[in-house]
Amino acid sequence: MGGFYYTRKQKGVALNLLKFSLLYSIFHLLCISPNFVTGQQNDGVIITLSEFQALQAFQRELIDLRGALKSWNGTRNGACSGSWAGVRCVKGQVVAIQLPFKVLGGRISNKIGQFKELRKLSLHDNLIGGTIPSSIGSLPNLRGLYLFNNRFSGVIPPSIGNSPQIQAIDLSNNLLVGSIPVNLVNSPRIHRVNLSFNLISGSIPRGFALSSSLVYLALQSNNLSGSIPISWSTQNLRSLTLDHNSFNGSIPHSLGNLSSIEELSLSYNKFNGSFPKELVGLKNLSSLNLKKNHLTGGVPLSIGNLSRISLLDLSENNFTGEIPASLENLSNLTSFNVSYNSFSGQVPDRLSKQFNSSSFVGNIQLCGFSPSTPCIAATPAETPSMSPLSSEKSKHHHRRLSTKDVILIIVGALLAILFVLCCVLLFCLFRKRAGAKARNGKSAGVEKGFAAGAAGASAETGPNGGKLVLFDGPFVFTADDLLCATAEIMGKSPYGTVYKATLEDGNQVAVKRLREKLAKTPKEFEIEVAALGRIRHPNLLPLRAYYLGPKGEKLLVFDYMSKGSLSSFLHARGPETTIDWPTRMKIAIGVTRGLNYIHSQESLVHGSLTSTDVYLDEQNNPRISDYGIHRLMTDSANTNVIATAGSAGYRAPELPKTKKATTKTDIYSLGVIILELLTGKSPNESVDGLDLPQWVASTVKEEWTNEVFDLELMRDVSTTGDEMLNTLKLALHLVDPSPDARPDVQQVLQQLEEINPKLIAETPEESAEKSHH
Repeated sequence: MGGFYYTRKQKGVALNLLKFSLLYSIFHLLCISPNFVTGQQNDGVIITLSEFQALQAFQRELIDLRGALKSWNGTRNGACSGSWAGVRCVKGQVVAIQLPFKVLGGRISNKIGQFKELRKLSLHDNLIGGTIPSSIGSLPNLRGLYLFNNRFSGVIPPSIGNSPQIQAIDLSNNLLVGSIPVNLVNSPRIHRVNLSFNLISGSIPRGFALSSSLVYLALQSNNLSGSIPISWSTQNLRSLTLDHNSFNGSIPHSLGNLSSIEELSLSYNKFNGSFPKELVGLKNLSSLNLKKNHLTGGVPLSIGNLSRISLLDLSENNFTGEIPASLENLSNLTSFNVSYNSFSGQVPDRLSKQFNSSSFVGNIQLCGFSPSTPCIAATPAETPSMSPLSSEKSKHHHRRLSTKDVILIIVGALLAILFVLCCVLLFCLFRKRAGAKARNGKSAGVEKGFAAGAAGASAETGPNGGKLVLFDGPFVFTADDLLCATAEIMGKSPYGTVYKATLEDGNQVAVKRLREKLAKTPKEFEIEVAALGRIRHPNLLPLRAYYLGPKGEKLLVFDYMSKGSLSSFLHARGPETTIDWPTRMKIAIGVTRGLNYIHSQESLVHGSLTSTDVYLDEQNNPRISDYGIHRLMTDSANTNVIATAGSAGYRAPELPKTKKATTKTDIYSLGVIILELLTGKSPNESVDGLDLPQWVASTVKEEWTNEVFDLELMRDVSTTGDEMLNTLKLALHLVDPSPDARPDVQQVLQQLEEINPKLIAETPEESAEKSHH
């Protein structure tokens, strides 16, 4: 596990080894030979003279800042022996040059065209600049060209499209300009093209829309403009990302022909016109992003046919009409945003409960998505049966109300309202006095030291027979305060429903109402909940109180975290909100510290850890919730929760068989959360039919590591790349299919803190906690 991690003193010396070891160790982890591209080992045949000279020229043009090419100093006899770093040969001819993450500068020699058997050129994640040699197009056997994350400038050589065997081209994250060569996808085998994050201008060549082999096309974050091709017939295309450009015109209806498409991103462009109805026929579509365009009209009701959709973003357009109720049928929908449009009417009930208000704000005529936007029903025309004057109307149904009648009705209504207000004020006065007595210890129902001797706890037995037990907390409240609080549903879990409760004095708490049939008997419940009420750690959400109702209701009271869950923080952000790497790393370390505490100090297993169980305070410090909640439930309820928790995407692969949560299953869930922070993807989303850990592993295996990371993180990769790469490697260990291969949480915490030493220092909260104990 820790073989490639260094102390802070060693880190500066071993930086280049650390980078190289990342991909190698991941390949080793996945049981893949580093020679997989060639299909065979170097055979030791002496390299041809022309290719030896080409290697020497190649070395001379590069600037080796960290000595990565120091092994390239032998004679012809050694070049194909396997001792030259990154060089693979077959029968004395170079078939692969793989030198990623080597901190290489300089440029690529034009002599690269002399390697007639070269199949793979992988120089990604370096500092190489200059132009891309046109001689690369003369390589007849080239299959993979990986030059992403460098400093290449100039235009893309049109000759690259002449390679008949080319399958994958990745030139992303460089400084390339000019237009896209028309013949870039001429090869009948081309399946992957990534030109994103460059300065490329012009339009998309028509051939891209007609390629029969293209599977992945990424052109986002360039200066492309104009309309996109009208006719699309790329039947194998699974991912099309054209966002962050300046495309205009309408969205072609022919995109509905892309029967295999899973990801379609057209956001941050200037598309106009209406929502293409043909898109709702894309049965495999899991991600559709049309954010920030100029689209108008309504959204078709048939959008509910997109049964696999997990991300749908229609925000910042000019859509009108009602939000289709058919969206409630989309069981896989985990990320949804229609904010800043002109939608009207009521938000479908299920959507309003599943997604927070940030998904709907900016629609002036939209209601029902938060307590501040209630839907007020239109007053129906008064009918004879409803009118107090119905007997008169039966005789004189055309008679209008006189001025006297109107005045009497208004006065009566005002008196009724005044009476109700007086009753409410008197009730609140009595309740406030009772609360004051309870807080001063004068209430006859309060007994100190209740609940199995929980430290700092007090219990109140209310007049209705319910019982409120308070642990330590920032404020005190009574059972009436809690039961009469204004409540707003925050979310649901297999164990119950969570509400945001606003007390009469304005303080807010989070209340979890447990499902009554799943919880233990009151006696067992009180013993277990008292133990949970004593647990305190800066990265755990503290249990402040619980309430037992006279009819078996069970409420748990926690601190309210205004920023919500980590899941909503990552996947339901407002417009233009970004989350930098230091914040994500801080969250990862905080979650690991909290999990370490419950494993080592409380001997607890969480059992169902997800990003929805992690809440953030105002400083983005994470706090884990629902730890130990399984101890409040019956064994059969816990078994059922474990058996059905797989849909969340965090479940360890052994759980369906063992049906028993362990510290190792918690480690797997932690690994998924860290991958979620790295990728920005929800584990509920499947990519190419793979879950999040599988997709990350397969992407890294194919040397497309930069595609793993959230695009927001790539902006600062020059300064944070080392930490991101090492965190990725660690996360892949945590989600190892074998439980025994996963590290303990203490090891995970140690390695995360070694990756980012700035976060090793003890927090003020931890210092206060230690002094308290």
